Amino acid sequence: MTAPTSRLPRVLRPFAVRQYRWLAAGLALALFGDGIWLIALVWQVIGLGGGPGRVSLVSGIAAVGMIASTLFGGVLADRVSQRKIVVGLETVKLLAFGSVGIASLLGVLTFGHLAVAALLGGITTGMYYPAYSALLPRVIDAGQLLAANGVEGILRPVLYQAAGPMLAGLIIGQTSPGTAIVVGAIACVLSGACYLAMGPVAEREATGDEKPADTRHPVRAVIADLGEGIGYVRRTPWLWSTLLYACFLILMVMGPIEVLVPFALRDRAGGDASSHSLVLAAFGAGAALGALGFASVRMPRRYLTVMFALWSVCAIPLVIMGFARHTVLFVVAGFLMGLMLDGPLVLWGTLLQRRVPTELLGRVSSLDFFVSGALMPVSMALAAPAAQLIGIGWTFVLAGLLPFPVAVLLYLAAGLWRDEAAHPLATPETDVDLSGLGAPDVP
Repeated sequence: MTAPTSRLPRVLRPFAVRQYRWLAAGLALALFGDGIWLIALVWQVIGLGGGPGRVSLVSGIAAVGMIASTLFGGVLADRVSQRKIVVGLETVKLLAFGSVGIASLLGVLTFGHLAVAALLGGITTGMYYPAYSALLPRVIDAGQLLAANGVEGILRPVLYQAAGPMLAGLIIGQTSPGTAIVVGAIACVLSGACYLAMGPVAEREATGDEKPADTRHPVRAVIADLGEGIGYVRRTPWLWSTLLYACFLILMVMGPIEVLVPFALRDRAGGDASSHSLVLAAFGAGAALGALGFASVRMPRRYLTVMFALWSVCAIPLVIMGFARHTVLFVVAGFLMGLMLDGPLVLWGTLLQRRVPTELLGRVSSLDFFVSGALMPVSMALAAPAAQLIGIGWTFVLAGLLPFPVAVLLYLAAGLWRDEAAHPLATPETDVDLSGLGAPDVP
């Protein structure tokens, strides 16, 4: 154990590793650039004369790209250097964002060009998570993964949901959407430079039973690799139970949060767009604080129980929104949801990286991303009809209460209390100094 590292606060200990410092910087800049693009894309559509239909179309194209690419991204992350993947993704984003920004400033941008860029942006988002998730355990020691995933949990709401959109709004207000998009492209350049500055990461350790060279047709090989990942999830109770619950939870909560909150604020609390932004900011603040909390402690002994306990009640604040008549109650509910929903994601990401075999981690991470997001559009599509049928208030109440019994059922069905007891992860951190890692990339 290195004394300087052990004296650092737990959440900062991964930063003692040189390669992680560059990886975290690249992640921060990537999230910041994506946050700028998130807002600038909408206002660029509006600047081209588009209405809600065109905004919805562009958002849908990006979502399709993200969902369609994530499974392939997982296969790719298990086959080639994850560091090269993230560098390549930032290069694609640079070309997409940069070309849109320059075309906008020159006055030659078309909606077709913007739609292609939105598709590429969605594809890079879908492929990034599996690659990053598989890369992180190769950069830092297992004992530091909880803290590192907590750092990601802090950076995402702060940079992607707050700082990036805020700067984009300021730039658009003073100049134009094209200028904001160019700033997002510059963030891509800096992010890619950070990943390059990491240097080559350590190779996977040889196990003596490596597979022979793959001579299958590429399409057949991808399908087979994906089937192997799906089979592993199906045979692993803690994985299938968590993914099933994540699907149901997202189906319950995302539609009310994304679609119904603005109308509930307007009709019952007299709120407006600024009130809505306060609720979203509170959600992000809760998410960041929850991530910081988990990043500052060791892995709990009953990690699956803690994770399911928090997720089983994380939707209950929606019940508050179902009856609230003051904006402050919506803000408090949003904060509590962010705290309990996003905080355990730090445990979940660490659990994947510590218990899933290295050679399957990219595919399992991509399945997690795919399954978790698959029902998000469905939730948004059902929110309005449900509110018309039973009322906004009762829609919030049911969405807040139904996840609890489903969580209990899956926890018991998968025997998660026995699983965590048989696979303890609450071991003392080794605080190994990995700053000298420098083996060549996996080809």
